[in-house]
Amino acid sequence: MNCLSGLRIRAFSAALLSLAVIVACGVELSESADSPIERTYDAHYRVTVDPGQSAVDVELEIRQPRQFLREMTFSSLPDTLGDFSGDGDVLIGDGKLQWLPPAGGGTLRWRAHVAHRRGNKSYDAWLGPDWGMFRAEDIIPRARTRTLKGATSNTTLSFVLPRSWSVVTEYAGTDDPIRIHRADRRFDQPTGWMLVGGVGVRRETIAGVRVAVAGPMGHAVRRMDMLALLNWTLPELVALLPDPPTRLTIVSAGDPMWRGGLSAPSSLYIHADRPLISENATSTLLHEVVHSAASIKSRPGADWIVEGLAEFYSISLLERGGAISARRYQVAVSQQAEWAGKASFLCGPNSTGANTALAVTVLHALNKEIEEKTGGANNLDDLFRQVIASESAIGVAELRDIATKIIGQPSDALHSDNLPGCSRIAPGEESS
Repeated sequence: MNCLSGLRIRAFSAALLSLAVIVACGVELSESADSPIERTYDAHYRVTVDPGQSAVDVELEIRQPRQFLREMTFSSLPDTLGDFSGDGDVLIGDGKLQWLPPAGGGTLRWRAHVAHRRGNKSYDAWLGPDWGMFRAEDIIPRARTRTLKGATSNTTLSFVLPRSWSVVTEYAGTDDPIRIHRADRRFDQPTGWMLVGGVGVRRETIAGVRVAVAGPMGHAVRRMDMLALLNWTLPELVALLPDPPTRLTIVSAGDPMWRGGLSAPSSLYIHADRPLISENATSTLLHEVVHSAASIKSRPGADWIVEGLAEFYSISLLERGGAISARRYQVAVSQQAEWAGKASFLCGPNSTGANTALAVTVLHALNKEIEEKTGGANNLDDLFRQVIASESAIGVAELRDIATKIIGQPSDALHSDNLPGCSRIAPGEESS
């Protein structure tokens, strides 16, 4: 035997010894390699629509080659959900549900009652004989998961519908099942507005955003009017956003739905009777589009910031896109300032009406201040982008901090004298 052969035998023996150690320690060969092991489990939601009972039956089926998903917890169950059952252990108590699926997967089942009143005569979720409109969050509770480290879901969604019914969601309508993916989540859950039934829909790509406007057949939904308004204004909004959405789904219906607008991720609802542009040059549609596209969350007491930004830009986008004149824009801002005089406070649980008008007035003043103190180099758009990019809940302290960094000194527009009711906002957040 030559020296080279002896070296090869010793190297081979060392490799066998290392292999023996790996096996003895119970470590999978694939996990010991340099390349990461794929740890993906399948999660499939099947929604069966029952119009006669104004309810849907939901099944969540998990399939996994090994126990990647260990536990799923629904920490806050609404009263509209019930009849839970499933494979493995299903533990319910104190408004919370814990599901421990079998190692190879299993199915969790429940029933969701859809129709939900908002006021005495209207609904913000509805399911009747001919159509239904609701959010995924209304029928699928938000869940936390405990998994093997690094495990992610491959989530899909399908519907079982009455004959001749169809469905519109925020997701691509050609997939069956629909694929659900969010890059920032390990467990993907369906979100956004859903419309089922006899559906009419118009689709168009505007500034790179695939827009769908849908409503029940027979309702006076102005699909083409909405697309026309978005052709003027959506390009202006896309230019503002750090990460514009790729899709926007708008669902609309008449009575018995609530006569307003409500946003959700990449989707929104607006009542069919709402004007696209009001007499005061605001737009419920654009207000909700800003909410949906920006996805800004507020700290307790700071809802005025989120609502104010949505209303400020609903007016501004109309002017930038040429839907209203510069003079009409100034009239609209003046009308907001006049309405703001009826507000007794700014910081509070919810911002509506005069409170939001006051918020618009404060933001308009802040915009002028930023322009003046930066010599026109910056304006409220720069603050708006930073608020979105922060991806954290916004409060008065955060708003002041961002404004100070842009201006180079504390903002006069955000002084406590101009923010009634904001001297004490939330625990841990102080106002000067």
